[in-house]
Amino acid sequence: MANSSTKDVEGDDETNFGFRRVPKSEHAGLVSSVFESVADRYDIMNDLMSGGLHRLWKQALIDWINPRPGMRLVDVAGGTGDVTFRFLEHLDNTSDDDPENRATICDPNSAMLKVAQTKALDKGYVRGIDFVEAPAEDLPLENRSADVCTISFGLRNVTDRAAGLAEMHRILDFGGHFFCLEFSPAVAPVLAPLYETYSNRILPWLGEHVAGDREAYEYLVESIRRFPEPDSLTAEMKAAGFSNTQHRMMSGGIVAIHSGWRL
Repeated sequence: MANSSTKDVEGDDETNFGFRRVPKSEHAGLVSSVFESVADRYDIMNDLMSGGLHRLWKQALIDWINPRPGMRLVDVAGGTGDVTFRFLEHLDNTSDDDPENRATICDPNSAMLKVAQTKALDKGYVRGIDFVEAPAEDLPLENRSADVCTISFGLRNVTDRAAGLAEMHRILDFGGHFFCLEFSPAVAPVLAPLYETYSNRILPWLGEHVAGDREAYEYLVESIRRFPEPDSLTAEMKAAGFSNTQHRMMSGGIVAIHSGWRL
């Protein structure tokens, strides 16, 4: 699938919201309205639109992280907490580590964080997780306060991607590891026609009939197509200060896990 990504030029006060160009000052509000609308059905929509594959993608991310006792996780654009809970459950299953203050979920949307908080209580995590309402570009966290920083299916929604990457680099401790799990426009040619049809027809239909918001999932499709190719994102990560960058493609290029270190 061809990538129609448009990179903001220096000084440009507009950015992409799907296929539209909007003022940067309005972008965060538009994205927030999308997630406000679908927060209560976000998890079930993830299962439906990926056929459950998102669970395998997130588990692959956790396997790469290899959570260890004492490791401090900051999950940016953490949404309803899937990655954070997988991280903590891995620790619960492999160690007797004290669960207090091991993970922080940051998300700019209060409705998504409320779902995450409810899930945390349902899973028995009455402590050990901090919930912070904040955008990726302005994280209210101390320098070098994380050993691992993740952002999963959220970087394409960040208004200023360069600023967001710089912030995530800032909060990582020396030797800290950054991961970005994201949809990719670099779908294998053999899958591209089917994926195109699914994206244009099935996803908006699911959005309308399950989440009650067709436009939110039309935006999802458009935001994926506007997202940089993996090599371009790697270059942006390097510009933000990350070293030893690499990425792994999964499911025929539908998603990629990007990795970088703060040295």
